Amino acid sequence: MKIKIAIVGYGNLGKGVENAVLKTPDMELVAVFTRRDPASVKTRTNVPVYRMDAIESMKDKIDVVILCGGSANDLPTQTPEMARHFCVIDSFDTHAKIPEHFEAVDAACREAGTLGIISCGWDPGLFSLNRLLGQAILPDGKDYTFWGRGVSQGHSDAIRRIPGVKDARQYTIPVPEALDSVRNGEMPTLSTREKHTRECFVVAEQGADLALIEKTIKEMPNYFADYDTTVHFISEEELKREHAGIPHGGMVFRIGKTGADDENTHIIEYRLQLDSNPEFTSSVLVAYARAVYRLHKEGQIGCKTVFDIAPAYLHPASAMELRKNLL
Repeated sequence: MKIKIAIVGYGNLGKGVENAVLKTPDMELVAVFTRRDPASVKTRTNVPVYRMDAIESMKDKIDVVILCGGSANDLPTQTPEMARHFCVIDSFDTHAKIPEHFEAVDAACREAGTLGIISCGWDPGLFSLNRLLGQAILPDGKDYTFWGRGVSQGHSDAIRRIPGVKDARQYTIPVPEALDSVRNGEMPTLSTREKHTRECFVVAEQGADLALIEKTIKEMPNYFADYDTTVHFISEEELKREHAGIPHGGMVFRIGKTGADDENTHIIEYRLQLDSNPEFTSSVLVAYARAVYRLHKEGQIGCKTVFDIAPAYLHPASAMELRKNLL
């Protein structure tokens, strides 16, 4: 019997989940729920689309709800609300607020007897796992995380909110010299500015003050002020032609020392290069949705993160097949 999946929110991430489920033989997508008019939402697979307030009436038809809203305004309320009725999974990525989000979802799950996994993607998610493994294996060492080259959707949105900006894309780019130093095992101490640069491609409104837009971008606290930032003003046509995709990626390093006199250096590097950030994140969510289903069938409830899930629960194969083919 297939695992029955529902999607809440049908933006880039929701569409990615739909595509990922299509490639997953042990799952089926049974419904999409949206705050928009369902008649205005056309899905790839023609799966039924419902209003959000209809979801509780389908409790017996859904095994796992995958929440595909934003971390700023949607998931802090949606995930606990859904956890009161369903097993859930989300990709909440506001790192500083993960502990309080966990507590809210855990309380809702335990009250309802459901199971949830939060902050599931590649960072937080797979990169978090690699940081944990690196620290456990090489306790005498240092961590490094680089992101990009890729589109930062949050930073792009911040630029679009500036008066006079019609559209924009912002790329996060590792500084090559910093990356080389880490790869060489030099264990450098790097400031924020020394690790990444930011490159912005901006379509301005006709008559807008370009110098003021550039100054506003470069001085924006929490987004650009701590980075060397380059701003390019381009046409709307060029933006659509050259910057339509949402690529991303990055690297996690652990550099550690072993030996009686720290004579041996070890470098662990985990790298992702993604043509589509939301489609890859969706694929991670779908794999962990399998774990949610299996663990709940075993009687587990409450909230978990990627740190709590044994890898075997992610794979469709049996434990015997995994031992035979992958171990």
